[in-house]
Amino acid sequence: MATLTQHEGVTAEYLEVSAGTRKKFMMIILAGVLLLVVGLIVAYLNIGGEHHEGAAAAHGAAGAGHEGTGHHGSPLWLKRLIVSLWHNNVFFTGVSTIGTVFMAIQYVAYAGWSVLIKRVNEALSAWVVPGGILMVVIFCIGLINHDIFHWTMPGIMDKGNANYDALIAGKSGFLNLGFYLGRMIVFIGIWAYFTKKLRDLSLAEDLNGGTEYFHKCINVSALFLVLYAVSSSISAWDWVMSIDTHWFSTMFGWYVFASWWVSGIAATTLCTILLKQAGYLRWVQAGHLHDLGKFMFGFSIFWTYVWFSQFMLIWYANLPEEAVYFNQRLGGFNGQYTWLFFFNLLINFVFPFLVLMTRDAKRQMIMLKIVTIAILIGHWFDFYLMIMPATMQENNGFIIEFGVALVFLGSFLLLMTKRLAQASLVPLHHPFLDESVHHTT
Repeated sequence: MATLTQHEGVTAEYLEVSAGTRKKFMMIILAGVLLLVVGLIVAYLNIGGEHHEGAAAAHGAAGAGHEGTGHHGSPLWLKRLIVSLWHNNVFFTGVSTIGTVFMAIQYVAYAGWSVLIKRVNEALSAWVVPGGILMVVIFCIGLINHDIFHWTMPGIMDKGNANYDALIAGKSGFLNLGFYLGRMIVFIGIWAYFTKKLRDLSLAEDLNGGTEYFHKCINVSALFLVLYAVSSSISAWDWVMSIDTHWFSTMFGWYVFASWWVSGIAATTLCTILLKQAGYLRWVQAGHLHDLGKFMFGFSIFWTYVWFSQFMLIWYANLPEEAVYFNQRLGGFNGQYTWLFFFNLLINFVFPFLVLMTRDAKRQMIMLKIVTIAILIGHWFDFYLMIMPATMQENNGFIIEFGVALVFLGSFLLLMTKRLAQASLVPLHHPFLDESVHHTT
């Protein structure tokens, strides 16, 4: 049971981000930029395994990766950059939002064990606002040559036009620029508002104490979770599923959320461990890590359950308009994505399932670090597999994509650590602090 007492021996802890640490983050960004430049040069010169546009067009009808149109839009090197920016921002923004979601769930559940890691969740959500702004910017850039979304092609919903597509035209009530951008801005605004609201209440609680702010956080969290449940599913349809405009799955919103969710828990766990190893969060014990490990273990299985349910139903029905999604990823485009399809299952299910099966593994920082890094890498590839076949078809690659990922990672870490350093890592006036300090499992 949660208590309303405080542990008198607990003192505030403030993170000091050293110049060396910031330099490491800048080096990650610089390495990403260098890798990106190399990738762009290689793609521009059309070497290193890249295919000519003519080859892409020849396979377009067979692969139907972009509704059977073959390559169109910007030059391949530029298109890869734009699509990679979209891929990385969708991933990092979704993971960042989970910081707020996880914290909100703890509030409405009256959970006490997680109080000591609450500031990690608050810091994880630092990317929500810049990620949201980038989402709008990248989408608008992608509109210039229709590099990401086939349904934005001019005339595609106009009967009699050469680009007319009856199936896509039937979705015009939902897939139109005004409504799409409006939804995007509203969803990001909701996530940013509630993230800031919970953060402000948390900081006010630090200053003034009492239980007033805690009860306000519960009310705010309850409303946020309802809105997030709706907005996260629709954003998954908009930002990922509508890339494959002809295809749809009623489970896709859950699938994307599961990937974001387990990645967010992995990021929270990894950050907690790194802070602990650096001498901070000294009140965090094996019991806290054990619970985070159980979350990762359980929700890796949940992600696999959703993955399998979606795959099994489509495989069993064997309807062409549904099966095309998996045909592209299992054997289409000359098998470009086949290895990644199976790697996705190995790194996101088999590996965390086997490693975290025992109780001891969930309490050992080294094992948790390995698994968290694997999960974050694995689900980055999961989003790669969702987005690349429908946009780049067989003209995919990894040099540009890894470069962009490193730039995002370094920027994400700079913002996250900056927020971590702005307040005590221990929320001293939280009414359930004592329960968290004495938490054991």
